[in-house]
Amino acid sequence: MRTVGVDLAADPARTAVAWIDWSSDGARVVRVETHAEDDLIVEAVLGADKAGIDCPLGWPDAFVDFVTAHRTGHVRPGTSGRAWRRDLTLRVTDKVTHELTGLTPLSVSADRIAHPAMRCAALQAELALRGHAVDRTGAGTVVEVYPAASLHRWGLAHRGYKRAANRTELARLAGELQAAAPWLDLAAFTPLCSSSDDAFDAVIAALTARAAHLGKTTQAPPEHRKAASTEGWITLPTTPLHTLHP
Repeated sequence: MRTVGVDLAADPARTAVAWIDWSSDGARVVRVETHAEDDLIVEAVLGADKAGIDCPLGWPDAFVDFVTAHRTGHVRPGTSGRAWRRDLTLRVTDKVTHELTGLTPLSVSADRIAHPAMRCAALQAELALRGHAVDRTGAGTVVEVYPAASLHRWGLAHRGYKRAANRTELARLAGELQAAAPWLDLAAFTPLCSSSDDAFDAVIAALTARAAHLGKTTQAPPEHRKAASTEGWITLPTTPLHTLHP
């Protein structure tokens, strides 16, 4: 089988895609591309058994309702307060992820991650046009992933490895990953994953997609399924990293 991981940014310059092939002998990273354009991402997802995308698949329902009401002049006067703003800025899955991991995903309605989400919305539209509509609950080929949370759940370092200033930490983390998963062959891509956090996160996204394929990730419970279908749902590993071994 093949899993794909996409570390999605607003522009191709910070976007990476990783392909992992799985067999009875283990897992092998067969391709990693940085500076990934939309066409490459779509073709990668279409060719995968399971694909993990590191980007919100939707916006908070309360935020969408608020913006719609504001556009037509129907916002209720006197509405304010921290709890109210929290519902506008965090999706249900963001709150659940915080409860389970202590990590708070960036707000897709009030942070810069909204820019990648706009691109992701267009990618979802293209996939639907190709006959592969994305089920935002994660029930289909595509699942929403959060690499830092996956690393946390697998007992690996999950902070301080981003951007050029932290290349030493990234190289150390790439080594930790290989030690924790000796069955994963990074092959010729070890130097890239040790120097580009975009490439590294794409590999983690592809590993999380494998966990989802095996049914070893969280799923939206019945009471949150409706929200997940529009807002998206972050897939979190529920078993140790070694359980992904073929």
